[in-house]
Amino acid sequence: MPTGTRNQRTSPYPFDELMVRTHRSAIGTLWRYRTELLIPAILIDCAKVLAIVLPLTLAVIAVAATITVVMVLPWTRRPVVRRGWCVLSRHRIQRVCYETRMHTRSGRLPLVLRIKPTEVGERALIWCRAGISGADFENHAGDIAAACYARQARISVSPHRAQMVTLDIVRRDTLAAHYLIPSSLHQGSSAERPDSAA
Repeated sequence: MPTGTRNQRTSPYPFDELMVRTHRSAIGTLWRYRTELLIPAILIDCAKVLAIVLPLTLAVIAVAATITVVMVLPWTRRPVVRRGWCVLSRHRIQRVCYETRMHTRSGRLPLVLRIKPTEVGERALIWCRAGISGADFENHAGDIAAACYARQARISVSPHRAQMVTLDIVRRDTLAAHYLIPSSLHQGSSAERPDSAA
């Protein structure tokens, strides 16, 4: 056996190696896509429950009509769309961490503990594993914003626990003016200047 290599029995970090294998396995994939897999399962279960009292075709139509109503009404559509952005942002954060090499030597990515919608976008609470720090996220703030299709990414490190990073994804500016009134004074002053005709 060559010097400097370790087999599984002599490795000082067997748990890390197990987590890497789990992350790249079917179990890890199922965990990362749990939301996308859970929603169709819930809809199918709802159709099965309705099929007890209704014909199957009417049960499917009822579920489809409910989804349509939820997506048409603004007060129900907004929470669904914002939650969808949270799911997308979680995947994009993991992807940008992989592409910018913000992971451990064994390939473990930072853990997105929680992500929730805010008034301007999303807020993610991230657990940095050993070998990753909040400074890495600050250095790649532009990459994170571009990956999440956002205007800006703001990073703040917890003052009590350096491994906890709060990532604010800013998609919209709630303080910006929604309608700009053009000024006729500015147009008139430029027309009266002699050099504007040239």
